[in-house]
Amino acid sequence: MNPFPHPRVRRQLLAGVVALSAWAAAAPAVAQASPTFWRDSWMASPQPLWSSDFVLPLGTPTQFERQTLRQVARLSVGGARLRVVLSNEEGQAPLVIGGARIARHAEGSSVVAGSDRVLRFGGQAEVHVPPGARVVSDPVDLALPALARVAVSIYLPRATAPAGFHFDARQTAYLASGDQTAARSLARDTTSLSTRAFLAGVMVDGAQPPVTVVALGDSITDGNGATPDADTRWPDALAERLAPRGVAVLNAGISGARLLRDGMGRSALARIGRDVFSRPGVRTVIVLLGTNDIGWPGGPFAPHEAAMRLDDFTQGYRALAELARAHNVRLIAATLPPFERALEGTPLEGHHSPEKERLRQAVNRWIRESAGFDAVVDMDRVLRDPARPSRLNPAYDSGDHLHPNDAGYRAMAAALELETLLPPPKPQSPTAS
Repeated sequence: MNPFPHPRVRRQLLAGVVALSAWAAAAPAVAQASPTFWRDSWMASPQPLWSSDFVLPLGTPTQFERQTLRQVARLSVGGARLRVVLSNEEGQAPLVIGGARIARHAEGSSVVAGSDRVLRFGGQAEVHVPPGARVVSDPVDLALPALARVAVSIYLPRATAPAGFHFDARQTAYLASGDQTAARSLARDTTSLSTRAFLAGVMVDGAQPPVTVVALGDSITDGNGATPDADTRWPDALAERLAPRGVAVLNAGISGARLLRDGMGRSALARIGRDVFSRPGVRTVIVLLGTNDIGWPGGPFAPHEAAMRLDDFTQGYRALAELARAHNVRLIAATLPPFERALEGTPLEGHHSPEKERLRQAVNRWIRESAGFDAVVDMDRVLRDPARPSRLNPAYDSGDHLHPNDAGYRAMAAALELETLLPPPKPQSPTAS
């Protein structure tokens, strides 16, 4: 007996079966849509607010209040969407952001018309960041190519100390009264700053899993001596070489940073987890650290500190190499550039001595001969004066005999072999139980 004798009922049932089949055929296509991967495209390492009788952050206020801070950053890789990372990791009180926006940078304090996007955090325009924490904004649609510059504007409605601070930005920031986050250009009474505050990263999306290289270093990696607002640090030049391959380059340099002890930032051993291993897709870290460990003891920054020993350096480097190996990250060690006559004729004189030069030579010899690294890049050989190897090559000297100039930074980036940075992944064998 036919349970659906009426022809119209049979037609309705057949139409439902066809629709259900079409939905079932389409469902796998939705499930198999290409995933999106988030990657860090730019970063600045937060550090404690640091000053002394010798070094003061130019123009940095002791606090912000009812002001807009606009900061510029250059991406290393591009994407169709962006997210912004704000840091209160060195703060002692909650950080209140009253509003934030991102846009493509034009020039000075200006942004490109039509590129401005509101940043939200969990759907809200205002966000409170606890001490010791960082937050990531919701994604915004803003397609940008590799090496594009963005401007991030944040409004600080309450009295706020500049935590999440980065001393040597080599990039002008702009501070204006009131909430001007939506302004295409900030008001004429805007103050210029040479530091960063609160802005710790910009992320972009991509269809492929991220591949990232991190430069972990001191002021030579941070770019001291490079032309401001020109993106001429050596990690910038390396980013230009790797951009066609879709590889992000992150600058984890801090001026005054040290390998073994805290300086103007946390020691390398203390911050490598946050600044390197937490980065999505990190494949390689390039470590150029040790100059301040040699130069500071007995000098103006650490007059009562005992001189470092070679054994101290070897233990510190080995610890970094083992940490990198445990995280499946390649570590490339860089030799220490020469710095005879460093800061000569300034209040910081005392950074160099014959004993410190002998220690630098011993450290470099150990780095070159040690088998504990995945590779070594000889920055000493790249930058030294052939006629006086204990000094910087005059063609690469920014003028203080310690930090390279733009040409020196380009030479440093050119010395890195891309195939050494990013060799083909090795087949993974299962770990024995």
